[in-house]
Amino acid sequence: MKAARLLITLLLAAGIVGFAVWRSSRTAAPEEKLVGFQDSDAPFAMPQSDKPDMRFHFLSAWQANQVPTANRMDTPMGSENGALVYNAQKFWEMNEKRGGHHTGDDLNGIGGMNTDLGDPVFAAGDGLVVYAGEPSPGWGNIVVLAHRDPQGKPIHTMYAHLHEIKTTLNTLVARGELIGTVGTGNGYYPAHLHFEARSSDGADIGGGYTAQPLNRLDPAAVVAALHDSSERGILPSPLTFAKKEDAPWTKLEIKNAEIFSELKD
Repeated sequence: MKAARLLITLLLAAGIVGFAVWRSSRTAAPEEKLVGFQDSDAPFAMPQSDKPDMRFHFLSAWQANQVPTANRMDTPMGSENGALVYNAQKFWEMNEKRGGHHTGDDLNGIGGMNTDLGDPVFAAGDGLVVYAGEPSPGWGNIVVLAHRDPQGKPIHTMYAHLHEIKTTLNTLVARGELIGTVGTGNGYYPAHLHFEARSSDGADIGGGYTAQPLNRLDPAAVVAALHDSSERGILPSPLTFAKKEDAPWTKLEIKNAEIFSELKD
């Protein structure tokens, strides 16, 4: 009799525990949101629902295969050599008001304040658009491009606080191609471009200030490392001509004597 009671008690306990586990598995975790000034109210994670969370995702095999090599990079604002632009807040500068180190460079037109509102923002290098949208009001519109350096390592560049997005998801863009315009992050800041670079193979937005660099890179150093020109001067990206039916070039020499020929019959 005692054995039977013990067995029944164990079965009831197991049933209660099993029901509790089942109920917890049916309850979705709180949806992560970016709120306020570039902060998160929950750790970044893959979504529990069937709605993709584009702030943190890894590229599919198909996307990864499309990521182009950026043999050269240029500044995303101003002239081809970065003229008419200054860096108002450099990468990893400490900002006590925001409570952390700055995760990118804040690029401004030389007039300051909102004089550069609507100015063009260009792709720093040949890349694939892996994010184009607005993750939060404070961030405003954002574009993230995926690149590979000449050694094949993944690099992402991020263009934030945009007034307008001029490209679309999964589009191949050429270095120097228009991808957006300078904005204010929905009026949270004077107009400027928050420009980041990351060693990454997934599109994660994160915050504008942080205590640890994690996968973030100094964007000015990334551009400088790939900002050399050929003997013929600064040449446009081969992707630029591949996209244009009226391109007059039949041969384009680029770094390491690689030749793109017959771009047009």
